[in-house]
Amino acid sequence: MSNKSTTIASEKRFLKVLKGEPVDRPPFWFMRQAGRYLPEYRATRADAGDFLSLCYNSELAEEVTLQPIRRYGMDAAILFADILLLPQALGQHVAFKAGEGPVLDALSGSSAVARLQREGIHDTLAPIYDTVSRLSRSLPDDVALIGFAGAPWTVATYMVEGGSSKDFRKSKAMLYDNPQAMHLLLDKLAQSVTAYLNGQILAGAQAVQIFDSWGGSLSAAAYQEFSLAYMRKIVSGLIREHEGRKVPVILFTKGGGLWLESIADAGADALGLDWTCDIGEARRRVGGKVALQGNMDPSMLYAPPARIEQEVGDILAGFGEGSGHVFNLGHGIHLDVPPEHAGVFVEAVHRLSAQYHK
Repeated sequence: MSNKSTTIASEKRFLKVLKGEPVDRPPFWFMRQAGRYLPEYRATRADAGDFLSLCYNSELAEEVTLQPIRRYGMDAAILFADILLLPQALGQHVAFKAGEGPVLDALSGSSAVARLQREGIHDTLAPIYDTVSRLSRSLPDDVALIGFAGAPWTVATYMVEGGSSKDFRKSKAMLYDNPQAMHLLLDKLAQSVTAYLNGQILAGAQAVQIFDSWGGSLSAAAYQEFSLAYMRKIVSGLIREHEGRKVPVILFTKGGGLWLESIADAGADALGLDWTCDIGEARRRVGGKVALQGNMDPSMLYAPPARIEQEVGDILAGFGEGSGHVFNLGHGIHLDVPPEHAGVFVEAVHRLSAQYHK
């Protein structure tokens, strides 16, 4: 390895890109990179007994966070946890049933929202902070550690719907019929997410990402009022420097390509892009203000290796020369993707990116 590569690696490519500094190639990681597509994850989850037990077992959560790093050598590890640990910490019943996904006691109205208790969330989430602390010591020196939480709107949809939803009917009914209740819930979540992410930062997370998987379900006006406004509030309350280093923030709204300028003005260091947004166009629009992360369609990993390589090359060419790009998928990796296809992605990023970083 050249001296340049060694120096850049020691300074963590991922963090350098988020600070707007040059790198020798784009750093990469996968959203949901620790998960069921890996046989070693499935074995560890079986040892844990169930999903929530795995999340709250710091030793096993550390192990599954490290598994994709060992296999693929990503430039960043993302804490293994779940966005719905926060509703549980607030006092809502949360369960994960095999074949059904998350099941919650659905909230309805202001009185149910008012019963959620923010006091004590750090006690409930202490095992998560312990996982972060363990990872800060066990990760390779060139791998950055990302903490995360769900955006208030996305978490609220699960809390109001009682689980996953295709049309967000109950959430949007509350939003339009009882906006005061929805704002009360979102404000409580924003304060809780801020405290939770700051706890992760103090435990050793070097960057944090806010996942807004369902912001794209909203109208333009509703997105500004009920999603972005609360992410902006979180960003403004985060610890942005810890132990002498900057702590970058990534905002990711699936389906948010229409609102890139507004998201880029929210105070974060990087924006995550889904696969519906052309990365070259995104760079022209906001690349001078924030780094960009993304944005291959996760389903592309079902394709033959040559097609995966072609897609990686097309995205690299679309972004063009220079720094400012974290290569990632446009959403989480699918649970039944062949692990060797993820390896093709990784090798292609390494091999094809050199021409854009001379």
